[in-house]
Amino acid sequence: MTGPSGPITAIQEITDRIVARSVTTRTAYLERVSEAIDTGAARGRLGCANLAHGFAAMDPQEKTVLRGVTKPNIAIVSAYNDLLSAHKPFEDYPARIKKSVIRAGGIAQFAGGVPAMCDGITQGRAGMQLSLFSRDVIAMSAAVALSHEMFDGAVMLGVCDKIVPGLLIGALAFGHLPTVLIPAGPMTSGIPNGEKARIRKQFEQGLVDRQTLLDTEAASYHGPGTCTFYGTANSNQLLMELMGLHLPGASLPNPGTELRDALTDAAAQRIARITAQGHEYTPIGHVIDEKAVVNGVVGLLATGGSTNHTIHLVAIARAAGIALTWDDISDLGRVVPLLSRIYPNGSADVNHFHAAGGIGLLVRELLDAGLLHDDVQTVAGPGLRRYTEEPIVADGTLQWRPGATRTLDADVLRPVSDPFSPEGGIRIVHGNLGQAVVKVSAVAPEHLLVSAPARVFETDAGFLTAFRSGELTGDVVVVIRQQGPAANGMPELHGLTSALGVMQDRGQRVALVTDGRMSGASGAIPAAIHVTPEAAFGGPISRVQDGDLITLDCLSSTLTVDVDPAVLAARPAVTRTAAPAFGAGRELFAAFRATVGPADLGASVFTDTLGLNAGATTSSPGLDLTSTDERLHA
Repeated sequence: MTGPSGPITAIQEITDRIVARSVTTRTAYLERVSEAIDTGAARGRLGCANLAHGFAAMDPQEKTVLRGVTKPNIAIVSAYNDLLSAHKPFEDYPARIKKSVIRAGGIAQFAGGVPAMCDGITQGRAGMQLSLFSRDVIAMSAAVALSHEMFDGAVMLGVCDKIVPGLLIGALAFGHLPTVLIPAGPMTSGIPNGEKARIRKQFEQGLVDRQTLLDTEAASYHGPGTCTFYGTANSNQLLMELMGLHLPGASLPNPGTELRDALTDAAAQRIARITAQGHEYTPIGHVIDEKAVVNGVVGLLATGGSTNHTIHLVAIARAAGIALTWDDISDLGRVVPLLSRIYPNGSADVNHFHAAGGIGLLVRELLDAGLLHDDVQTVAGPGLRRYTEEPIVADGTLQWRPGATRTLDADVLRPVSDPFSPEGGIRIVHGNLGQAVVKVSAVAPEHLLVSAPARVFETDAGFLTAFRSGELTGDVVVVIRQQGPAANGMPELHGLTSALGVMQDRGQRVALVTDGRMSGASGAIPAAIHVTPEAAFGGPISRVQDGDLITLDCLSSTLTVDVDPAVLAARPAVTRTAAPAFGAGRELFAAFRATVGPADLGASVFTDTLGLNAGATTSSPGLDLTSTDERLHA
């Protein structure tokens, strides 16, 4: 541990300023939660016709239970479909959950499903423009499922990118209900991720054919479960543990195993016991507080997790009345060390991370160093220390034992005393182009500073055409704009990764600047993403021209264009150049594009409904971390 001027104090100071900034909106949120708690079991207040509709299809014994209010009724909300490998295992969960809830003295009903799309399928396609917006659709769908007021608690079944944040935002609208998120686990390891990346680059250069590429991809994505790289889906799982919404150790056991089934049963039984009818009432609105949000950010930074969570965590926090800002994330990143390397930040996948000690060891290291808040409420009970334990099945029963106390593979997971980097894996950069997010954990030190002429594109397809025609020679900062939430829904541009990687491998100094997203799976190219203000709002990126000298300096956290301010301001802004979007359902989301908020406020259509605009847009004063910086860089 460090002294009063070190990381422990910084964690508390940042938490305190979030609390202070959020006092009005958090108080209002908790008052709404308290009001709902005080009115008691909702179905007890339903009219007779309403209640009869709610149990009409149940069997006689279940009807008897639902007529009263003494036993908890648990809502099951699921993102199941058999298109997504990560969600395929959920097919059998509802029946299993119902049986387990009954054994715990409750009852459960399947309340509703939510959509779940796969970014891996829609990469580079028109459907990707629906991806980010699907998070808010999921939140609204979860709210519709819970709106029947038949329930005393809820379980949420979801794993992937926008799905978990959407489920959580929807659940927080019912902050009085205890809620447990139940995962499905990652698929077993397939072809090494480095080999997959190598074949992708060869395909971009025309060195292998489509069949070879398809065989490689199929060997990587080969069965049920989450993709094994450390993208947004697996970042989701880690965050749900650190924020206290999974059972300890539930995130990473593989699907179809005895342990996975036992954890699902235990989660179903646990939710029945933490409702108002039990003795450990744990509403989700009390679990997700300022300390839980900070714990989530710390976990993200310590593992080099998905950049998408710089958007999602802000939106989740706002749903609980908490004004988290990118400045908070940036300042936390200066004092939280990078403790893991999981592809694309290294060669290991999440199964290797789990075997090396996994989330339990990560939590232990961060707690022991004072970098996480232990005094939080979780669905497993008070205190985060419980999340250092490891679940096992012994003699046919689920048990928890002390987890690993040291890493089993220092190439994958390290202690705080010997980190991969003294700072976290995500950095916020600022300058006359606005502010942006950079995932630095996978970028080699020699690529953290790039200064080169700009080449501007309005679409990712335009860049790929230029690349394949051999136009992009020499050092270059690729600018791809009109990709923000208001322009076209902020699609991921992960399809650019291989081409940019080829350019870097050729010895070119290359960086990407975009108001779009990349992906939780992106890495080795320095990329300033989520640039805000976006081009569609007339941000400075809309005035950049070919040949402008752009500097992305991850060391000093700056993003600048070397153009006289008066000249830059006098240039016409290139805004909203795209034709109206049709196809793949995009026309149905025109209202979302017209009302969505900026990336640093969570890129949400709920921005104006939560009363957080003033608090979240006010830049918070930076911490005096001089002594910490001197220690870290000595």
